Amino acid sequence: MKNLKKEDYQPLDEETLFVVSQTFKALSDPTRIRILHLLFEKECSVTEISNCLELKQSNVSHQLRFLKQLRLVKYRREGKTIYYSHDDEHVINTLQQTIHHAKHH
Repeated sequence: MKNLKKEDYQPLDEETLFVVSQTFKALSDPTRIRILHLLFEKECSVTEISNCLELKQSNVSHQLRFLKQLRLVKYRREGKTIYYSHDDEHVINTLQQTIHHAKHH
């Protein structure tokens, strides 16, 4: 194992630490995991997410706002309907690997 010298170590800056911690916070909530997992499969409106996951639309909207702020989901408007999809392959890959890990046991 390589010895790491203090002068060789580059600590994370505060902004990166904050974003990483917020991303893990997002992934620590079962409802947000369910939403991200669904959006990995297909683009959905709030109504579709609500119906598919049997959640209240207000709860789905609240969770999507949080995920949008972290740039984990994106949206597009088609007429009056807004469709959501995942916005970060890295996070989706992490989520998929974690799901695979959980099912492996």
